[in-house]
Amino acid sequence: MDTQDLPNLDPSLMDRPTVNNRLNGPTSGHAPRLLLLYGSLRERSFSRLVTEEAARLLEAMGAETRLFNPRGLPLADAEDASHPKVQELRDLVQWSEGMVWCSPERHGSMTGIMKTQIDWIPLSLGAVRPTQGKTLAVMQVCGGSQSFNVVNQLRVLGRWMRMVTIPNQSSVPKAFMEFDDQDRMKPSPYYDRIVDVMEELVKFTLLVRDRSDYLTDRYSERKESAEALSERVNQRSI
Repeated sequence: MDTQDLPNLDPSLMDRPTVNNRLNGPTSGHAPRLLLLYGSLRERSFSRLVTEEAARLLEAMGAETRLFNPRGLPLADAEDASHPKVQELRDLVQWSEGMVWCSPERHGSMTGIMKTQIDWIPLSLGAVRPTQGKTLAVMQVCGGSQSFNVVNQLRVLGRWMRMVTIPNQSSVPKAFMEFDDQDRMKPSPYYDRIVDVMEELVKFTLLVRDRSDYLTDRYSERKESAEALSERVNQRSI
């Protein structure tokens, strides 16, 4: 590796990515673990119904799923993180290898309960980053015509949480027309799109989950760790 023209670089910490054993190593044998969050507390919540349809599809594709019920979750910082609903959510996040986020659109944005769930998920818990390198699929339901405001906002949040947000997404317009009297989604191109999204999520999760440590290994953080180690060693020698 020629680094002579890179005076700001520490060559000892530089990695030249290749298709090597870190990408081709052993793979996990257990079912992909996927957590699904929805953004409404209504008795007949269409974001919940879409999420339940997604969970059925994921399980049919061989995944293990968990749905978090946000009822009773306090506003972020309104309670201590030891609150039972906060702990339940954080435990599920740590258990998961990927997630589905689905929110209604309200006033051109995601709902408060959707944002509250995401706000309670920390970027780090001690030395653990609960969301980094995990996969994410984003969906929204609309009361009227189709919109993509919420999925675009969820993508921003997923990137901020250092998640691998898959390319495909789902937006269901006039969601109240897409479900039958048994609260099951009717056949439609919108249903087919959800199948596509869940299939893609499982594929990305299988590809990423055993390699997330390598994929999220960063030069800047290796450098910071090296500098911190040097500082500790020098302090001991004083």
